[in-house]
Amino acid sequence: MNVLLNKATRFLFFTGKGGVGKTSMSCAVAVGLAQAGKKVLLISTDPASNLHEVLETDLGSQPVPVNGVPGLDAMNINPMVAAEEYRERMVGPYRGVLPDDAVQQMEEQLSGACTVEIAGFNEFSKMIGDETLIGGYDHVVLDTAPTGHTLRLLNLPSAWNEFIAGNETGSSCLGPVAGLADQKALYEQVVNALKNPEQTLLVLVARAEPMSLAEAARASIELAELGLTNQHLILNGVFSNETSDKMGRDFAAKSAKALSAMPEIFQSLEQTEVPFRPHGVMGVDALKAVAAGEADPAWLDAPDTLLEKLPTALENVSEWEALFQSLEKQGCGVVMTMGKGGVGKTVMASTIAAELARRGHSVLLSTTDPAAHVAETIGADSGNLQVSRIDPKAETEAYCEGILEKNRGKLSEDDLALLEEELRSPCIEEIAVFQAFAQTVAKGTDQFIVLDTAPTGHTLLLLDSTEAYHREVAKSADDIPAEVKELLPHIRDPEFTKILIVALPEATPTHEAADLQRDLRRAGIEPFGWIINRSFAVSGTSDPVLCAKGLHETEYIAEIAGGLSAKQTVISPWVGAELSGVDNLQLLTEAATPDPVG
Repeated sequence: MNVLLNKATRFLFFTGKGGVGKTSMSCAVAVGLAQAGKKVLLISTDPASNLHEVLETDLGSQPVPVNGVPGLDAMNINPMVAAEEYRERMVGPYRGVLPDDAVQQMEEQLSGACTVEIAGFNEFSKMIGDETLIGGYDHVVLDTAPTGHTLRLLNLPSAWNEFIAGNETGSSCLGPVAGLADQKALYEQVVNALKNPEQTLLVLVARAEPMSLAEAARASIELAELGLTNQHLILNGVFSNETSDKMGRDFAAKSAKALSAMPEIFQSLEQTEVPFRPHGVMGVDALKAVAAGEADPAWLDAPDTLLEKLPTALENVSEWEALFQSLEKQGCGVVMTMGKGGVGKTVMASTIAAELARRGHSVLLSTTDPAAHVAETIGADSGNLQVSRIDPKAETEAYCEGILEKNRGKLSEDDLALLEEELRSPCIEEIAVFQAFAQTVAKGTDQFIVLDTAPTGHTLLLLDSTEAYHREVAKSADDIPAEVKELLPHIRDPEFTKILIVALPEATPTHEAADLQRDLRRAGIEPFGWIINRSFAVSGTSDPVLCAKGLHETEYIAEIAGGLSAKQTVISPWVGAELSGVDNLQLLTEAATPDPVG
């Protein structure tokens, strides 16, 4: 950690997917800098931030001193609130002027993830670009970096004119920019600071897992292409206990294998490795220990304590058999696994599809897995089970090219460039993929369809309006496909479609999944249940450190099963075996209990 602390620039931006420890690592670095005598401001713009828990300090939208860390101030910007305030500024003048359904549609157009991100960017830009606010700080640490999509957008001239408000192609994703045009000078100052290696260091946070490393590599390449070339990699939660039980040795071996096959882009980056800490990095003492490179204390009593507390945590958790019986009750229909990246929704979809097929049902598993490893995971099509793969990249390219072709010759060069950037938005890929999925969903009338990717509530509400579809989705296409018209009614029908939310028993993944559930309910969809995935608490390990991790998980197991999940919750253990073949997938639905003498 000393290498990172010694190379810290004025601004440090941390980026990484939910659950990799981005917030805890940004906090540890901020604490380390403050302990070195620097004056530091730590800012979070994460909608699911648990910054106040990590720092053990009540935070608001203005800087406050962090308890127990002289020299460190922190603040928690809520981009959801910022986005809501923006929506009201934009929509408020039309209330009572336009019909209610038109106002509701305007609100939905400004409810996407990109609106939230730009609203958050607007808020922290004020803190970065205004020396009257940050002049007293040596370092400003941001625990959520802007995506390449946002940075490219802010560099486009047409983003600052009336294109978005007036052009017939419209845009739900980029809508906020037109309303923030008066912030152009501030934004340009902030973007220039981000690109200056003397001023800004981009810190990529990843875990020793193939998917996490691949996602960090993609972010590294994309942001480097946009000028953020000063980068550092934190490998968080590396487990290497060779004296552990078999479960622990398997965990260490998986970590070592992932690190040995790291993407090539990381070979040239300086790296900081942070050892696995069973309780995560919560509290000032833990943050100071990470900053100093100190090891976690021993957890010799963890196996016994976990064995004592686990039954209470599992009180509201159902058996997998009960879930399968309820899923197969209708004899056909659609099962969707939903969740943030890296929680294992593809593996869980494969597991469910394989089990339904084993029970004698005709099953089609449709996946957007770009690596197409699902076929390797469950084997080739056999008997009752078929696998179809949708290539998100190919579907999105074809979809976008069709839209651009319609608009070439109609738009100026600058406006066409803005439209091209809009089409890079995550929402566009989701829409393109789900147009392909819509045809598959319709087949659920006479067999089981298992989908490993599902649309957000925002996208579904756009699909619910013919006008919104043409404006935000079809991009002035001539006709709405019949399958798309039927998609939302099918998904809203609880007898036809059963949605399972997949989460990890950790703070950020749990809270992000709760946000996802609220999004679905806003679209009139009630999840069928939750899957708690990769739990050490029910893995059967006797390793004290991993049992301590399981003990920490019990808080989130109870939170999900006892409150967040309105219906049933099941739990899947972390397994050491490679998840290939139907037999190994069955291990995920056979949760064990820890054995203190195993």
